Amino acid sequence: MIGLGTLINCASIVAGGVIGMFAGKLFKKDQQESLCKVCGVSVLFIAIAGAMEGMLRIDGSSLKSGKSMLVVLCLALGTIIGELIGIEKGFEHFGEWLKVKSGNSGDKGFVNAFVTASLTVCIGAMAIVGAIQDSLLGDCSTLALKSVLDFIIIVTMTSSMGKGSMFSAIPVVIFEGSITLLARLISPIMNDTALDYLSLIGSVLIFCVGVNLVWGKKLNVANMLPAIILAVAAAYIPWGF
Repeated sequence: MIGLGTLINCASIVAGGVIGMFAGKLFKKDQQESLCKVCGVSVLFIAIAGAMEGMLRIDGSSLKSGKSMLVVLCLALGTIIGELIGIEKGFEHFGEWLKVKSGNSGDKGFVNAFVTASLTVCIGAMAIVGAIQDSLLGDCSTLALKSVLDFIIIVTMTSSMGKGSMFSAIPVVIFEGSITLLARLISPIMNDTALDYLSLIGSVLIFCVGVNLVWGKKLNVANMLPAIILAVAAAYIPWGF
């Protein structure tokens, strides 16, 4: 069944949110804040591992780094584009609308939880590759694996940040569902280099999400999202990074 992977992923997020809501009631406010920071530290290390995998290489007996220019250019240009478009504000407006429509008008942390969780579970190569595999090959194994990871993340985020995290299932449906439907158009574009670049930049953006979780909101990560598109486009530039 085409789209099964997306459905599994969304179901895991909702299930994680429900469990997280009940788990959150067991903790006091200061304990919830500690849990949120622990979640942030975990996200930071996951992101660092992904970024280092993309930037480091073994050259003989030495370890060398690369793609620094790719990171700088994609993030700088992507952020400029995102700031001009106002992607972060769009996310927040949608979060405010969801907060009212879902009957959570009194939840002050709803929008922050929604935006943070949405960025965490949507950014990354697994979502794109998994959706393409699901559509073209009927193989939902990648999205099923992603579902397990998202379930754990959303349980933790919901218990520490609130039920807004659970509504990140909506952007996942839109994002992964769109890629599934457009897979035949997207698949030829996503060669190995494009996937490598996307994974690297996606990991850096997830690192930024971790920074916001640990130290409070410091970065408008949603406004950096165009960097992912630029990373894919960079794979087709003749000179390498």
